[in-house]
Amino acid sequence: MSIARNEGAGWQRTSLRSTMMLLPVAAVALVVTSKWTMINSSAGRLGNADTGWLAVACLAAFLTWVASATAQQGAVVERLPPGVLLATQFAASAANHVLPAGVGGNAVNLRFLMRRGLTPTRALAALAVRACAAVAGRITLLLTVLALFPGALHLHRLTGGAPRLPVHPLLICLVAALVLAAALVLTRCVRRLRDRVRDVFGSVVRDLRVLHHNRARVAALWGGSLAFPAMHTAVVVAVVRAVHAPVPVSGAVVAYLFASTAAGWMPTPAGLGSLDAALALALISAGASGVTATSAVLGYRLVTTWLPLVPGVLVLALLVRRGEL
Repeated sequence: MSIARNEGAGWQRTSLRSTMMLLPVAAVALVVTSKWTMINSSAGRLGNADTGWLAVACLAAFLTWVASATAQQGAVVERLPPGVLLATQFAASAANHVLPAGVGGNAVNLRFLMRRGLTPTRALAALAVRACAAVAGRITLLLTVLALFPGALHLHRLTGGAPRLPVHPLLICLVAALVLAAALVLTRCVRRLRDRVRDVFGSVVRDLRVLHHNRARVAALWGGSLAFPAMHTAVVVAVVRAVHAPVPVSGAVVAYLFASTAAGWMPTPAGLGSLDAALALALISAGASGVTATSAVLGYRLVTTWLPLVPGVLVLALLVRRGEL
């Protein structure tokens, strides 16, 4: 009887997680259906994009993995092999496109750190240190650019002549259900992980004390944490230029940082759906039309997600085969 209850509880948890993943995707699917003509035009515009700027976007996308590897090294006292570390970040990005909220990438990095001799608690602590630095770095950049360019986004464009998201009762229900599901999952996670978090927190404090006395590690941690969103921002700027969207550099920078920070609360794989919608709206508020904003989002996804996906999966399989993961 207890086994049946455990299986039932496990099924409920799995169902709840699956619902949380599908709700944002369903909401975006509703928007995509209503705006299919505009999306089709945007794809055609992307086909005529400036190849030089797209090459710049690809270079910036590569540098995001370098920044990620640098931040991961900065969160660990031990020296990690640079080549394997960089390959691991590339493979982790592919894993992130399959699982929500960074779960796939964190699993890959956790396995990599444990293969380097770290205990599970210390490996989790290193990931926690890196995650905290990443959040702090992104918010720091966002606040900085908002202070430098306070008028970069014009929210009145979203309610003026620019294309608006449909105000549909189903969309409202989906958003409300997503908020409720997120609250339930967070409550359960806090209850189940309380003791584990205490152990990890103690390890984080100990490692931070050691890292604090290593200037090279501190520089790598914070440099990589700041460079990662900065390089993603560079991808957006380059793609905006490639599709000839009438958005200034300051507008594109603020748009990405604002959208990515907001999309971080949505547990979809690699921010698919949540980041796309938020970035499109932010670019529209920065001066782009609906077509050019959608083209820029499609170009950003092409460079950061779809082109690296198959090579990333192959690298992941190779690392597993060689025993690196």
